[in-house]
Amino acid sequence: MESLAYSHFGSASYFIICDTDNGDVRVLPNGDEHHVHGACLPLKALGEETVEAVIVGGIGGRAIAGLNSLGIKVYQCAPGTVKDNIELFKRNQLPEWTPDQACSHHRHGCE
Repeated sequence: MESLAYSHFGSASYFIICDTDNGDVRVLPNGDEHHVHGACLPLKALGEETVEAVIVGGIGGRAIAGLNSLGIKVYQCAPGTVKDNIELFKRNQLPEWTPDQACSHHRHGCE
């Protein structure tokens, strides 16, 4: 929870899954970390884990569209830790990514 939020969804080594209702936290390896750039499969990456939202510094348009089609919203992280971003999310203070805002390269950042 004290780690910085990662800068790009598809190349993250791990995801932190947090239940904002009860505070449970788990670390999940990215099941699609070594995909061809631009061909991320969000469900494979998340190991078909059920989530309602993703917080990340950068993400491609196809990944946003894929997540959105499953009812998963994607939010832009703020500078700071995972814990900081979860608190901002709970207060509805993170902007939502839309496919037209998606990045086409790595190194977006929350750091």
